[in-house]
Amino acid sequence: MKIRRIETFCRDEVGFVRVTTDDGAAGWGQVSTYHPDISALVLHRQVAPWVLGQPLDGTASIGALAERVCERELKFPGSHLYRAIGGVDTALWDLFGRLEGRPVCALLGGTPGPLRAYASSMKRDITPEQEARRFVALRERFGFDAFKFRVGAECGHDVDEWPGRTEAIVPAVRAALGPDATLLVDGNSGFSPARAIEVGQMLQAHGVGHFEEPCPYWEMEQTRQVREALTLDVTGGEQDNYLPAWRHMVAIGAVDVLQPDVCYMGGLARTLQVVALAREAGLPVTPHSANLSLVTLFTMHLLRAIPNAGPYLEYSIEGADYYPWQEGLYVESPYAVKGGRVTVTDAPGWGVEISPVWLSGATRQVSEWG
Repeated sequence: MKIRRIETFCRDEVGFVRVTTDDGAAGWGQVSTYHPDISALVLHRQVAPWVLGQPLDGTASIGALAERVCERELKFPGSHLYRAIGGVDTALWDLFGRLEGRPVCALLGGTPGPLRAYASSMKRDITPEQEARRFVALRERFGFDAFKFRVGAECGHDVDEWPGRTEAIVPAVRAALGPDATLLVDGNSGFSPARAIEVGQMLQAHGVGHFEEPCPYWEMEQTRQVREALTLDVTGGEQDNYLPAWRHMVAIGAVDVLQPDVCYMGGLARTLQVVALAREAGLPVTPHSANLSLVTLFTMHLLRAIPNAGPYLEYSIEGADYYPWQEGLYVESPYAVKGGRVTVTDAPGWGVEISPVWLSGATRQVSEWG
């Protein structure tokens, strides 16, 4: 069995990928969201030439193909190459799952079933009172018991989204949700070490247990300073895709929790290498999955299979007002929250079908072998 055809379908911020073999088997995956047209171009120019016509000998061949592309494109160890590789990787996992009649989590040695989810807010243009009210409403409607919100400003250089917002939102959310709710915050590279430690001490005083990306993510030694000064979990890694960077992050003890993004990393096979690094170091993995394209479904299957999975799945609470491009992607959405849990089904592959209506409005490109 060999890879015969690779198709990309791009529209707005989403790029789906279909891989078809010479015997007609097919699977669906996705390049990373955001500028998917660029990732699709990279896929057809720099990934397809090295994977078309290549034999597929089970799931072990997926990682080997990714490595082949990285070696052949050694002059381009950058984000878009990995975002493109991930489209083929995730489509091949779906393909093998469909061939074997098993969900991807089972291919990884796991089982279908429920996952605890945390309600993840992407907004900073929201007042503390508004954020607290919508968290309460989401708890009542969907049963969430864990919530993440934003502090500081993205790459803010210690300047808040507006003066005093960070100091206001933390106690407001805690007061609204009560002492039993699990609270997480995301700094999005917003603080210097000194300011991050100051904010972190306030977070600890209000029972926040997770402080994500407090300093510029590329300054790992700064993040380590923050981790060493605080008792709550300092976390990071969502932006990283270069395996030597991950090894350095683990070696210096920069974070307490690793947060790879399956699509940013270049697919499931490469993400599993990060999982292995974390496991060797005794660290949990709570991946980044900040929208309801396929990345959250990929993450659900991963978390149902790995032994060092963190306690929850990141689940975006943003709808059409924030992510209008999430709408209409699937024949039937794989996402449903009940009692604060989402469920990986026993359907083959990823267990989802892409909407033909959505595909009809997308830009299609094709690369073929032979």
